[in-house]
Amino acid sequence: MTPSSAASPRRWWRRPGAVAAVVVAVATWAVVSVVVGVLLFLASSRETVIAGHDAVVSPTFDPYAVIRPGALLPDVRVPVDSRVGVDVELGKTEVGSTDELVQRYAFIASQPEGQVEKVTGLVTDMALSAALRGVVLGAVPVALWLLLGPARRRQLLRGAASWRGVAVVAAGATGVVLLVQPWDPETTTTAQTQDEVGTWQGLGDFLGAAVPLPEEARAVEVRQDAVTAQTRRLVESAISTYEGSLEFYSAAAEAAADLEVRQPQEDETVVVLVTDRHDNIGMDPVARAIADAGGATAVFDAGDDTSTGQPWEAFSLDSLQSAFGDLERYSITGNHDNGDFVGDYLADAGWERPVDGEVVEGPGGATLLGVDDPRSSGLGNWRDETGLSFGEVRDLVTEAACDADERVATLLVHDAALGRDALAEGCVDLVVGGHIHVRSGPSAVEGENGEVGYTYTSGTTGGAAYAIAVGSKPRRPAETTLITYRDGRPVGLQWVVLQTNGRFDVGEYVELDYAPTTTGADGEPTDVPTTAPEQPAAPEDTAGPTDDGAPADEGAPADDGGPTG
Repeated sequence: MTPSSAASPRRWWRRPGAVAAVVVAVATWAVVSVVVGVLLFLASSRETVIAGHDAVVSPTFDPYAVIRPGALLPDVRVPVDSRVGVDVELGKTEVGSTDELVQRYAFIASQPEGQVEKVTGLVTDMALSAALRGVVLGAVPVALWLLLGPARRRQLLRGAASWRGVAVVAAGATGVVLLVQPWDPETTTTAQTQDEVGTWQGLGDFLGAAVPLPEEARAVEVRQDAVTAQTRRLVESAISTYEGSLEFYSAAAEAAADLEVRQPQEDETVVVLVTDRHDNIGMDPVARAIADAGGATAVFDAGDDTSTGQPWEAFSLDSLQSAFGDLERYSITGNHDNGDFVGDYLADAGWERPVDGEVVEGPGGATLLGVDDPRSSGLGNWRDETGLSFGEVRDLVTEAACDADERVATLLVHDAALGRDALAEGCVDLVVGGHIHVRSGPSAVEGENGEVGYTYTSGTTGGAAYAIAVGSKPRRPAETTLITYRDGRPVGLQWVVLQTNGRFDVGEYVELDYAPTTTGADGEPTDVPTTAPEQPAAPEDTAGPTDDGAPADEGAPADDGGPTG
């Protein structure tokens, strides 16, 4: 052995017990991390909005999704294909009556994808967060053990074996117990308390043999406790709404997939336009099926996704995201999307919001400008201005469009009246919107500069006669429009209408011709010649007042006294 080798230190892995110590440290870290991570996961919860309620979502290791709606209705649970379940405790909501609330539950249950994706995302987030914290906390005892060193560890072990060490450990344990107070009923969670009351039984047994159940509802269980006959009647009504909604919209979505709509050429891009959904999530899979049938790769949302713009209506936005989340998405808000909630919620979900006065690149390389509706409306027959007036916003939009470096291919608005002056000055190819719940156009307008543009208003996608469209079928014809782009310019439109009896009407594809138009004797621009018929009138049993557009002095139809759209 050479002197140098004799003086060199021993490799750590050759030292007695070193490898064993490393193995013990890693094993300790893994065990502590898993235990702490699992405990943190089970103690986790997230506040959110589910089915129109403020809700608290908590994970469990029971393979069920448990919904606790409160005192008026029984708890329900559904088995899930996972070892990890979820407990959803519903809090406050805005609703006119218990019956209306139950009907909402049934309607959402017929199209649950948006709510399921939200809850799944929250549970996944809680699991990842707990795992990360478990890994970090699991390393703490190992790190302390290593930092103390052998001498200090031996000293502490000797001290722990003494009567003083035992007293310190006992005092610490007593302090933890006094802090947690496991005997105190107030520390018991709501879920634990309710699990001790009542028993679970199948929905069929709960309602009795006289009530036929749809196949999808046979796995649902209800907690049987102090349930009244009135509660059973509410559940029976909910099942009826669920069946009707599921049957109608499922059949419509299936039929929409086979519609004969124009197919885009290789150099064309198709956008599906939805507007005035008013919480009708049943139409979302139908609109998506129409989009797929027409080869759409992007979606324009022209607003009024809700009735009041309040957080309880997040279920409608979740459904919209679930239906179109894999497409290019552009949205503005309507007069019923009160406040910032709707716009912010969609922006957080990845929807482009071209509403800052800047022209952006839209689908197919076409330029796009958008604006939120300056008005706000509620469920009643009222409307007010928020901030800038309708006319002031229209002036700003006109200025932004006409001062843009490139011609604006599409102006996305809720009310097409906002684009009137931009068209009159010849700065826009196409203004698209909704708001009045019936179709209008496409109509050509020759601007002051000789450029031709079009205005087009799509009918309500939600089939809304009033401000809210929740129901087992549309309340009036429900419309979706396909917009075709080529060479960065809108070149054609085709509407698709779902009637209240389930029949589809498909309009002819209308080409947009940008050659100068002729004007009538009154100097007004003429409509674009087309063989496509106007939208059929709503059947008598679903017809209702439509929205009235902007105030009469703003150049839109005068108020008809009906609820706003």
